Amino acid sequence: MTRAAVAVLWSHWRRNGLQLFTLVAGLALATALWSGVQAINAEARASYDAAAATLGEGRFDQLVPAAGDVMPRSTFVALRRAGWQVAPVIEGSLEAPTGAQVAVIGIDPLTAPAGLSAVPLNDTDRTLDSFLSEPTGFAAPTTARALSGFPELRVLADNTIAPGTVVTDIGTAERILDRDATLTRLIVLPDQPVGRQPLSDVAPGLALRPAQEGAEIGRLTDSFHLNLTAFGLLSFAVGIFIVHGAIGLAFEQRRGMVRTLRSLGMPLRRLILFMAAELLLIALLAGALGVVLGYLLASALLPDVAATIRGLYGARVADSIAIRPVWWASGLGIAVAGAALAGTGALWQIARMPVLASAGGRAWAVASGKGRRVTGGVAVLLMALSGLGLVFGTGLMVGFAVLACLLIGAALALPVVLDSVLRLGERAAKSVRAQWFWADTRQQLPGLSLALMALLLAMAANIGVSTMVSSFRLTFTGFLDQRLAPELYVTVDDQAALDRVVTAAGGRILPVRSVDTRLAGLEAELYGVRDDATYRENWRFLAAGPGDVWSEVANGAAVVVNEQLARRAGLWVGDTLAVDAAVTLPIAGVVGDYGNPIGQALIGEALFETLHPQVVATRFGIRTDDAAALRAALTDQLGLPEGAMIDQAAAKAFSLRVFERTFAVTGALNVLTLGVAGFAIFMSLLTLAALRLPQLAPAWALGLTRAELGRLELARALALAALTALLALPLGLALAWTLLAVVNVAAFGWRLPMFVFPLDYLRLTAIAVVAAGVAAWWPARRLSRTPPAALLKVFAHER
Repeated sequence: MTRAAVAVLWSHWRRNGLQLFTLVAGLALATALWSGVQAINAEARASYDAAAATLGEGRFDQLVPAAGDVMPRSTFVALRRAGWQVAPVIEGSLEAPTGAQVAVIGIDPLTAPAGLSAVPLNDTDRTLDSFLSEPTGFAAPTTARALSGFPELRVLADNTIAPGTVVTDIGTAERILDRDATLTRLIVLPDQPVGRQPLSDVAPGLALRPAQEGAEIGRLTDSFHLNLTAFGLLSFAVGIFIVHGAIGLAFEQRRGMVRTLRSLGMPLRRLILFMAAELLLIALLAGALGVVLGYLLASALLPDVAATIRGLYGARVADSIAIRPVWWASGLGIAVAGAALAGTGALWQIARMPVLASAGGRAWAVASGKGRRVTGGVAVLLMALSGLGLVFGTGLMVGFAVLACLLIGAALALPVVLDSVLRLGERAAKSVRAQWFWADTRQQLPGLSLALMALLLAMAANIGVSTMVSSFRLTFTGFLDQRLAPELYVTVDDQAALDRVVTAAGGRILPVRSVDTRLAGLEAELYGVRDDATYRENWRFLAAGPGDVWSEVANGAAVVVNEQLARRAGLWVGDTLAVDAAVTLPIAGVVGDYGNPIGQALIGEALFETLHPQVVATRFGIRTDDAAALRAALTDQLGLPEGAMIDQAAAKAFSLRVFERTFAVTGALNVLTLGVAGFAIFMSLLTLAALRLPQLAPAWALGLTRAELGRLELARALALAALTALLALPLGLALAWTLLAVVNVAAFGWRLPMFVFPLDYLRLTAIAVVAAGVAAWWPARRLSRTPPAALLKVFAHER
């Protein structure tokens, strides 16, 4: 009987190839979206690890300039003579023939600590000799292909060296980068001699950066990758609704087969075991296909992700995907888990139903009604938990938990709400045809509810994310107009000469001077700003004291901080902040600083010069009425190259390009999620079409034509899609508010104002309704062309 039972179960898929395709395609799409995101995350984290290994960050203390970017080579010599065991490092950027920027790192292999980089410096293969005697560089394969002009490159395995990075001898790096006896940083070796001179006596211009602070990139990007993971999980959830619907319909179609097998003596436990094994095989097949699709998806999206991370955090990520067990195994695992989750309910119904009742349509309808009441209760509980999380919870994980409870609760509540709306439509209907339409729609709701849930989640995600991105775009554009007020930005070493030319042209210069420091125990930047009308006219405060904030700052009596520092340190206007060991100032204002991952504080120019006299400005904003004329004057009188001057329009355009590319990935995932939801509706309607004949044949026999039945089927799909889209609007707005007010604050430290975009929502609703109409057109057309003989056969059966 076992062999016969297996053959009978498999015969269902042979007769219903389209349904098998739906199940495999739905699970593969869900797995592809998840595994694609995980592949991107895995590649990024591998790049961070390789960068940390290459640069020695996270494992060695480092000496960095307290101000500026470089230190003289004489500082290294003085420290070595004073007993400090340090290794010099030069870092810079080189433009590859392809236009990509490649980081060049020069090290001294004779003083560098063991394990500083993945470069195989040893004497057995004469690598060390060639490294010292020839201009040899080491790079990953992708970097080596891009940097064909380097004198000699040796290719190392992927992720053994940071992507977009070349490691070479310090002398070679000095020549390539055109450095004149300067170093970027010094690595402090673990074993230091006793009795060495204090750092403050030998090199007072250096600051010690502890080892644990070196690998900051991984922590900064955690929120970005967590956002991607959450989006991947949401996409997987939308896709898994297809699987749930396909499995439910398959069991609905096979209920007569189940009754027959059990009546013939097949043990219930064995039957359920066979069905579970069947699902496992399908899940493994679909999961493998999904992993392949995820690889292709990740390969297409990774360049945009790499550009985003490089623009936001300065971290370099490889632009090609490596096949790693961590993501393809998770893809297979989540495919199996998703199939198990989708099939558990159907197997549970089979296990609980009496033998003869399992084939009755009314029994399954009653079971669906009971299940709807249970899911309605769960939905209310999840929505309540979401509200409690908003009121009492804090942190990034709480924010995502709130989103999960909100979305899942709303999805579970959708069938209950739609059933109530359809019941009202049935009661309000005047004609028999209208009453039948609404009643028949209610009857079909269990078969379509999962696809409608997928549509609800996809639309809510699109509304929420598009609202967030559009709000960010509006805020960011206004923010750029405020911050990029100077008409020209110049990089020059001679401030006196620049001041002379600009003053003669009737302009004003705003020096940009800053130091990396720690404020309120956090990594931050301290800026010294000149007292100028630019700040009063253009900068907008999120909160400010009662007086003239910028006058207080100019007098050295107050400090202005950005929102990131204020929120992370728990400070606000009226609190005090220590900007130096001997100087504590009250906070007079908090400014928005959108897109910046770290904290900043602004003090007056005079106070900054007192605290950090060694910092010399090399970057300047220039206020002028004629930027083109001043640009020409700077070129003629100071010999400045074009690359040393950037006008306001170019700076804004560059910033907006970075912004658009930052959200290219979320936009692509939005489109894919909505496409998966449309596919779910199409496959559900197509699969239901065969099951609909017993309900439609009596209506046809009573006088409705096949064309009218087809039009009613199309109208049913459009009505359900429109109702779902209407319900998705408040859910999407709630999602946007949570992203802006909770998740964004916890992840990045700043909160964005929320704007609404009615035309965008109307357009999205129209797209969803049209997609549902397109999905319903073919099943409706097939129904309208159903042969009368097929409808008459319905009356020949006991159904």
